[in-house]
Amino acid sequence: MPVAALAVAIVAGIAFVRRQSRLAMPLVDFSLFTNPALMSGVLAAAFALFAFAGLQLLMTQRFRFVAGFTPVEAGLLVSVAALGSLPTMLLGGALMHRIGLRLLIAGGLAVAALAILLATFGLAHGLGWVIAGTALAGAGVGATMSVGSTAIVTNAPVARAGMAGSVEEVSFELGSLLAVALLGSLLGAFYTAGLALPAGAPEAARDNIAAALALADAAGAEGRALRSAAASAFDEAFVTVMHAIAGIIAAGALITGAMLRRYGPGSQSSLYPH
Repeated sequence: MPVAALAVAIVAGIAFVRRQSRLAMPLVDFSLFTNPALMSGVLAAAFALFAFAGLQLLMTQRFRFVAGFTPVEAGLLVSVAALGSLPTMLLGGALMHRIGLRLLIAGGLAVAALAILLATFGLAHGLGWVIAGTALAGAGVGATMSVGSTAIVTNAPVARAGMAGSVEEVSFELGSLLAVALLGSLLGAFYTAGLALPAGAPEAARDNIAAALALADAAGAEGRALRSAAASAFDEAFVTVMHAIAGIIAAGALITGAMLRRYGPGSQSSLYPH
């Protein structure tokens, strides 16, 4: 069924593109994507939200279920990423015309990838490392998000500015949705595959860590082994998926860096005929 649904979506997408290309005023002018600066902004928006949403999703669950944080404590921890993004979001626009898009977009993604690895490394070395890595990841993502938005809107013809804004919003949403769907599924799959159930533990504990912890609590003192096994499996899954996020974001840095290799400071829109 998923394969059939994907095939239908691809066919429908191709039909949509062909139909739009024949319209005088299409909903989406696909010639916009031939502009490397605009396209790098689209990819930057998707990669940035992928990193941001993935980091929040995984860290909230890990510190809630494994570290025993309350919902408020876990929320405060992941809010560090948002706080870290504020300065770079503000400074990105100010610096863009001096240092160009490449350093801010590709560099921001590269910083975010390294920071995610730092936050993962910090699990075994203290909460301070986790907080520092999370804040630094937010800083990298913040620069990418703000400058990516500028790259999209300022590199579209004036008559297509609204269209470019819509493309920008879809890019942000797509990155966030992919993070939740893909990373959430991977986290659950790795947890299930890596869980070594203690003797006599119910198979229902493999469904998810919340179920395992509930079963461990119901078993009383005998549930300690199950709780430990579930926490260990979830931690291993968490680290694996965090490394996957870092790898994907690093790939985004390489791709956008290559696309912007000939781009200099200022707005690329001034160099392209409209």
